[in-house]
Amino acid sequence: MEKLERIHPNRQVIPFLFMLVLVQVCSEPTTRYSILEETESGSFVAHLAKDLGLSSGDLSARSARVVSDDYKQRLLLDPMSGDLLLREKLDREELCASVDPCVLHFQVSLEKPVQYFQGELLIQDINDHSPEFPDREMLLKIPENSQQGTRFSLKLAQDLDVGSNGLQRYTVSPNSHFHVLTQNNSKGKKYPELVQDRALDREEQAELSLTITALDGGSPPRSGTAMVRILILDINDNAPKFVNTPYEVQVLESSPPGSPVLTVLAQDPDAGNFGRISYGFFQASDEIQQIFSINEVTGEIQLKKELDFEEIKSYHLEIEATDGGGLSGKGEVVIEVVDVNDNAPELTISSLTSSVPENAPETIISIFRVGDRDSGENGKVVCSIPEHLPFILKSTFKNFYTLVTESPLDRESRAEYNITITVTDMGTPRLTTQHTITVQVSDVNDNAPTFTQTSYTLFVQENNSPALHIGTISATDSDSGSNAYITYSLLPTHDLQLALSSLISINADNGQIFALRALDYEALQTFEFQVGATDQGSPALSSQALVRVLVLDANDNAPFVLYPLQNASAPCTELLPRAAEPGYLVTKVVAVDRDSGQNAWLSFQLLKATEPGLFSVWAHNGEVRTSRLLSERDAPKHRLLLLVKDNGDPPRSASVTLHVLLVDGFSQPYLPLPEVARDPAQDEDVLTLYLVIALASVSSIFLLSVLLFVGVRLCRRARAASLGGCSVPEGHFPGHLVDVNSTGTLSQSYQYEVCLRGDSGTASPHLSKDSGNFWKFQYSI
Repeated sequence: MEKLERIHPNRQVIPFLFMLVLVQVCSEPTTRYSILEETESGSFVAHLAKDLGLSSGDLSARSARVVSDDYKQRLLLDPMSGDLLLREKLDREELCASVDPCVLHFQVSLEKPVQYFQGELLIQDINDHSPEFPDREMLLKIPENSQQGTRFSLKLAQDLDVGSNGLQRYTVSPNSHFHVLTQNNSKGKKYPELVQDRALDREEQAELSLTITALDGGSPPRSGTAMVRILILDINDNAPKFVNTPYEVQVLESSPPGSPVLTVLAQDPDAGNFGRISYGFFQASDEIQQIFSINEVTGEIQLKKELDFEEIKSYHLEIEATDGGGLSGKGEVVIEVVDVNDNAPELTISSLTSSVPENAPETIISIFRVGDRDSGENGKVVCSIPEHLPFILKSTFKNFYTLVTESPLDRESRAEYNITITVTDMGTPRLTTQHTITVQVSDVNDNAPTFTQTSYTLFVQENNSPALHIGTISATDSDSGSNAYITYSLLPTHDLQLALSSLISINADNGQIFALRALDYEALQTFEFQVGATDQGSPALSSQALVRVLVLDANDNAPFVLYPLQNASAPCTELLPRAAEPGYLVTKVVAVDRDSGQNAWLSFQLLKATEPGLFSVWAHNGEVRTSRLLSERDAPKHRLLLLVKDNGDPPRSASVTLHVLLVDGFSQPYLPLPEVARDPAQDEDVLTLYLVIALASVSSIFLLSVLLFVGVRLCRRARAASLGGCSVPEGHFPGHLVDVNSTGTLSQSYQYEVCLRGDSGTASPHLSKDSGNFWKFQYSI
């Protein structure tokens, strides 16, 4: 810090003389001192005691004090040394502001006697402040038609320093339009003044920024700067111009109303209202105004309604931009409508055949045309039908197609076709149109009736009521209408002995078969015939099936006893030697039943005997045997009553009477052959075995009985002839004799020769009369 310096008499300060003393208060000469501002507190100012002509002891003894005019204690008196010191750092600008010179007045007061001294402290300025503009930025508006040499005053800068340390001059940053002059106002303040050097053009440069600098005279000098922003005010000397013209834009036809098309831009280098542009259509047609709108402020063109590429593909618009001064410019907008795939393919049927005969060769079903209103790939179409159908598509001319049958159709496989024709374009996304054609396959009589079975087996119980429904045959025809209407008929039989028309009738409409009369199993067990089924087509087709009728047996016949004959006038007597052993075969009852199956199974039972314990009959074969040894007490004649019963439901039976004569011996021709004695238990086992075999064979033999019927009859006749002329009774019995043998009613093989006297004239007329006046009947079992 700069050292304070006292003003001596030989320099600036004139020494004061203290001439008056005592109690009189009087004005003393003023003592002046000088010090630089910003000197540190406690710094030495002057030797006040010495300057006042006092000693340091006097100051202390007389209570010397220093008081400033502003009542602030800025100075300090050291009573010991008598020096005047700074109590605080002094700021000239704070104390005096812009007053120059800056003097601080103070007084020194003494007591005993009271005495005052006036003093002045000159505070010298230092260059501790830079010039400052009131605003960091100043705005200056100049019309662009301002003339060269025009002056524009600016705000001056302030510098708190004074004298040479204060503001001295202004400078401006280098530019080609202005320079600055430093001028003094009426108060002596320096202010800057801009001088225009050349003409301005707002369109070339609408704004200038200059830096103005204020400099003081200090050493080194201090400066302050401010920004001068010069706005060049516009005049309407330019018309609006569009940036790009013509404008070309593409718009999707699917754009919704309100969609922006484009924003036009016009520029006007003028400013303010002269540069404010409004947009509009120029001489636009009603159609343009209905489709497009333009924002007057932004220049944005929008859609008012949807576009349709298929109607109009492009639009030409004239637009106008007008500024606030009435000047305008024109431009052109070309709007290309971009096609989108918004139209589905179209299919138009030219001709259609809804019904096709099933056996027809390649037939044209339909001729149709396809198309798409879109363009490019969006308008290309492909046509297809479902696979695995007997139809194909053929392209004929451009977009014309024919739908034809690929091969003859079969109505029985499929009577109706729903053909979906699919037309798809190649756009993105692809659009599809479908059209369904229904084709009816008309019937042709190409299928004969088919029976549900190749052969039918019908069962009817014998003794049926006339006109009994015994079964139904059925045939189907896969054709339709009259071609499928079937009538049934009986076909002529090749068996001349079978009067079919008297046995069977058939309903021509439904195939029901009726038995015209009661059937007799014993007379006719089975018969066959052919039935025909004929449709009503043209030509008519027919088929035939075999019908086999099986007459089921009913138990309508009682057993018939063949031996011994019960219609003879004199009964047949059996001879029994008294020497016969137990189990001796006396005779065998032979019976037959015209029925079949279990209705023909016969069982034998001894109902009554003269000597109940002497004879027994085997239930399964009718053999009459002795049960014990004969004695002398046994009667010579015996009468046996036997019952023959079938196994029908309900059962039927017949009775037979046997006469047995006990004799002491036989004549040689009629003696039976000697028999080997057999164990009865063994015979029963053999009989049981035969019965099991017979039962197991009944079912199979019954089925074969029809085929064996004629053969068995011939076989028995031949066998009877070979045994010596004794024949089996014929006429009423032949079928049943076969049945008895076949069913195993007689289980063992025996040969009997029955001799009747010539007066037995009531025997069966089929028995032959042998020489010797005896009827001979020979029966083999």
